[in-house]
Amino acid sequence: MSAPLTQHPVPLALEVIALTKRFGAFVALDQVSLRVHEGSVHALLGENGAGKSTLVKCIMGYHRPDDGDILVWNRERILSNPRDAHALGLGMVYQHFTLVPNMTVAENLLLARPTLPAVIHWAEERQALAAFMARMPFQVDLDARIANLAAGEKQKVELLKQLYLDRRLLILDEPTSVLTPGEADEVLGLLHTMTRQGQLTVLMITHKLREVEAFTDEVTVLRRGKYIGTGRVGTLSPADMTEMMIGARAVPAALERTPGQVGPQRLTLRGVQALNDRGVPALRDVHLTLHAGEIVGIAGVSGNGQRELVEILAGQRTRLAGAIDVGGAAYEATRQHMAQYHVCCLPEEPLRNACVPRMSVIDNLMLRRFDRPPLVRGGCWLQFQAMARLAQELITRYRIAAPSPQTPIAHLSGGNVQRTVLARELSEAVQVLIVANPCFGLDLAAAAEIRSQIMAARNRGAAVLLVSEDLDEILALADRILVMSNGQMVYETPIAGADLATIGHHMAAH
Repeated sequence: MSAPLTQHPVPLALEVIALTKRFGAFVALDQVSLRVHEGSVHALLGENGAGKSTLVKCIMGYHRPDDGDILVWNRERILSNPRDAHALGLGMVYQHFTLVPNMTVAENLLLARPTLPAVIHWAEERQALAAFMARMPFQVDLDARIANLAAGEKQKVELLKQLYLDRRLLILDEPTSVLTPGEADEVLGLLHTMTRQGQLTVLMITHKLREVEAFTDEVTVLRRGKYIGTGRVGTLSPADMTEMMIGARAVPAALERTPGQVGPQRLTLRGVQALNDRGVPALRDVHLTLHAGEIVGIAGVSGNGQRELVEILAGQRTRLAGAIDVGGAAYEATRQHMAQYHVCCLPEEPLRNACVPRMSVIDNLMLRRFDRPPLVRGGCWLQFQAMARLAQELITRYRIAAPSPQTPIAHLSGGNVQRTVLARELSEAVQVLIVANPCFGLDLAAAAEIRSQIMAARNRGAAVLLVSEDLDEILALADRILVMSNGQMVYETPIAGADLATIGHHMAAH
């Protein structure tokens, strides 16, 4: 259900009228309109590929629209580059931090200015920064080094940077993706308060409907590059918003979890230690037990050892110490061991970590078993017809949308790459399934389908380790939740006793 644009007594901070943007023959935005009122928090919703990023890049001057108008503070503007947008008081806070880790908060604020003097007079600058900070509704230590700040504090510095530059209309791109639930609520609450006080106007791209309901005033929905509708929060339910985002397509219903007792131990980690890419300890004495027929969700703020844990289990990183067993046998994460013990993996960014991009869909589907009968004879003669038949069965069963089985997998959408890898990993008996951020960047329908496949594997008796930065995903799928912080497991709870505030507390390492 969509709601028409309504007349509003509050003046507009931003108005987009019938904006069109093409990239060659592809129409990314097709006569899209948007109205953001002063002193409001406006959410921009839509599935992956709906045109949200293209729209805000046009507003910020990164793209020049082919048709349509942009009005800022009720005057038509031509935004040829980001400097034009900045001069009008528009700023953008990105999904990932743009701060210099080894500099202090004060140094980062000064560095953000468009020009700096050859010699910085720090006494004067610090006095001005202190006066600026005194006017802000939240405080951050100016002398703190960015690398030593928690994620929530870093996000506050990103916001302070925009306010320091006198940006009055902020565009936020998934601003809470790296925050704990508590940090997200605090940051969005502060922004909401500032809009109520008339200090700020916010346009926020997000996919978290809970945050939309709690902290925004209006929503605009895009679908496949077209404007679908705008409505007031409170009059549109989450179901209404979802329907506007996906249209008539049905979102696959999540499979119900099969009740029953968990089975025997399938995966055991004892005292596992590892370094990250910089040679700094990333895993510190990790202990973990995973049973058949259960999903264990690993929650945590990004960068606390989750990636290194998955890479060790997938054979992409060497552990320094500790032992890993699968079904009571030592596990070394080699291709031979993964086949022998039926360990399968859907890593983060599968196109980079689990596929050969230039190879075809068929070839990527066969990577696990191309050298085993009946796909090979005599130890070296590949049976291409048998491979094609098996690949087509998997393409049909997992609804992989590809122009043909011979299409390079890099040409597929993100959701279809995920389906391809999952089809390959689940095409044989699975004892242990390791998945990392399986739905990152996917639209609602694709995400629901992938999650249903993960739940189906669990219901068939697989032991599933789910590592995800999406706490809602973990709450929806997991039987048991572990929180990872600073390379260690710091908290555990069964799903029946899971409390969002407690989980967030431990994610923040308090």
